Amino acid sequence: MKALFDAISQLVSELSVERLSAIAVSLKSMQADQAGLFRESIGVTGNRSRKALNDLTSAWSENPIPAEQLAGMLLAAGHAYRACELRQSVELVWTGPRTDSVPTRLTEQVLIQVIEAAKERLFITSYVAYDVESVIAALLAAMGRKVMVEFLLELPSIHGGKVSIDAIANLRSILPDAKFYVWKEKAESFKNGSVHAKVAVADGQICFITSANLTGFAMERNMEAGVLIKDGHVPDKLHRHLDALVSTGVVTRV
Repeated sequence: MKALFDAISQLVSELSVERLSAIAVSLKSMQADQAGLFRESIGVTGNRSRKALNDLTSAWSENPIPAEQLAGMLLAAGHAYRACELRQSVELVWTGPRTDSVPTRLTEQVLIQVIEAAKERLFITSYVAYDVESVIAALLAAMGRKVMVEFLLELPSIHGGKVSIDAIANLRSILPDAKFYVWKEKAESFKNGSVHAKVAVADGQICFITSANLTGFAMERNMEAGVLIKDGHVPDKLHRHLDALVSTGVVTRV
């Protein structure tokens, strides 16, 4: 039964509650010896989701429990998984005028926290980057710990992008071992689009999603808002999404 439990756990981590509910309804009209037919009728997308569904149907064939029981297990596991997700830590981050009524964290402080938390991998995206000495110091320390540091940045205007500053060249001169990516070849639906996401994620465990670019004004003077998320599924999904942009060639290394 362990294989069946493992497959259920993996599937509920990949699909929404609504999708799991629909699968549970479909399951009730099936039998274990129809596991293959069930797999083909569901039609999930994504390699991880398809593998989880394949593992589930294989384990069900080997452990032919009643379909209604399996459906109940899926729903219960899904509920438990979502309840655990709610336990993740989310903090409000704010740079600019503050009030006494709502406690917040500063953008620079939180970004450095994410960088310092990285043990193996760190991925940062920004529209532009300059004048962030404290952040650079934290990045140098991370690379000294053998953390793989990756950036996705907007191209400078001299290379077809939209910013006047060549942030990639500037950062590369300071962080020569970092990897740099750009969004150069765009589908027609994204024509004239730019890298406007501002995120930092470490090891799929902690992430910072913010309005702030990697600039001194964004760290200290602008009115910027964001959230720091620790644990739960969001940091992992964000890191996997950025990795997928690289592996599929949507963004390319320069």
